[in-house]
Amino acid sequence: MPPTRLSEVHTAERPRERLYAVGPASLTLVELLAILIGTGTARGDALEVAQDVLRLGGGRLRELARRPIGEVVQVPGMGRAKAARVAAALELGRRVAGEESPTGLEVGSPADIRRWSAPVLRDLPVEEFHLLTLDAQNRITRDVLITRGILNSSLVHPREVFRAAIAEAAAAVIVVHNHPSGNPVPSADDRAVTRQLVEAGRLLDMPVVDHVIVAGDRYFSFAEAGLL
Repeated sequence: MPPTRLSEVHTAERPRERLYAVGPASLTLVELLAILIGTGTARGDALEVAQDVLRLGGGRLRELARRPIGEVVQVPGMGRAKAARVAAALELGRRVAGEESPTGLEVGSPADIRRWSAPVLRDLPVEEFHLLTLDAQNRITRDVLITRGILNSSLVHPREVFRAAIAEAAAAVIVVHNHPSGNPVPSADDRAVTRQLVEAGRLLDMPVVDHVIVAGDRYFSFAEAGLL
């Protein structure tokens, strides 16, 4: 059955009016995207364009967030301005999820680290390397982005990691990064970076408690695997 066109929908049932009448939580994903997109084309209205955009992610926002913005631009009826609005909305959602974990969380296991970091890292299309500073009670005091891009020993230098840790007067640190591939198994570079940081932490009397790799809904812990 062909999708309903906005021109065929009663004014009160159009996405923007429904949002004001019943609240955003009552709208479908397609309706929410249609509000962001705003207008369609001669061949299809905003609802139809929104359906095409959502298909890029197989009907799921998490998968859509992983698609390059260039693919969204190419959807008929989109273009750079509309694609930018969609990308900005997805990024705002990611940041809101990241704010749900306040500092002060006491880390008792690698699963705690994964729960802290996954909302921000699991759906990113590129690798990010984060430092978590801990106090003497093993509570997270700060989450610092160290670098963004392919992880290797030249990009993640102990100097950059421990500069932030020293500034926070950390008792210990945890490092976390993501694998956009969805495979949490550490690479040779992951292992090399971990060795460098562990050695530097010993010299500074600031132990590296763990290095956790977040990959979608899975994770890998160097401490859990006995590799620290």
